[in-house]
Amino acid sequence: LNRTAEADISRAHTDFVANASHELRTPLASIIGYVETLVDMGDPVNAETTARFQNTVLKEAQRLQTLVEDLMSLSRIEAEKHDLPNIHIELNALASQAAGDAGSPDDKQRILIEQAEHPLFVRGDRQQLEQLIRNLVDNGLKYGDQEGTVTVTLRPDGADTIVLTVQDQGEGIAAEHIPHLTRRFYRTDPGRSRAAGGTGLGLAIVKHIVERHKGRLDIASKRGQGTCITVRFPSVSKDDAKLA
Repeated sequence: LNRTAEADISRAHTDFVANASHELRTPLASIIGYVETLVDMGDPVNAETTARFQNTVLKEAQRLQTLVEDLMSLSRIEAEKHDLPNIHIELNALASQAAGDAGSPDDKQRILIEQAEHPLFVRGDRQQLEQLIRNLVDNGLKYGDQEGTVTVTLRPDGADTIVLTVQDQGEGIAAEHIPHLTRRFYRTDPGRSRAAGGTGLGLAIVKHIVERHKGRLDIASKRGQGTCITVRFPSVSKDDAKLA
């Protein structure tokens, strides 16, 4: 049994390194190709062509930077996943700020935040919880209806659970994809994901943050009805939070 588990871990590690290498190599090859073409074209180079090539190189370099940042973030989160955070955080204010930081300035009007009536406290890592909400809202903005709203809702569920939902108005996700969405580099539409600036790591990062916070992640989607992602966190009572 132990050997089987070790073999599975080793295979998963090998697959991850291979996938990461492929993802890094793609924008890097594009950057090198465009720069080499500019160099080979000699001088002078048409200003319009130069500008187009430079914009492509910049876009690919930014994609590379985002991918490296996500890889480093995932590595840090995995290293800490057995350490339960002990800081008490109020989720209404955090969710409002994090959701507001998602997307581009033009996206702000498409984000709707529905806070709970009363403060909601969790044991949490502020930076990771902000990243979780940003990732979920970013996904809704990128892959949902480009004119539609992404709604972030917080509510208590009984005395010991807080429910966070992020709902988009997109075309939805086919059922066969849903079990695989939190896998590293898994994409339902690779071309669309890369064009939107996705790294394929957003939901993998979300999954690990949820696990570290002893929460539960559920993804529900129907074709033509959008996607709703639900995270359930163990809550901390208001009195206990004041003592922290």
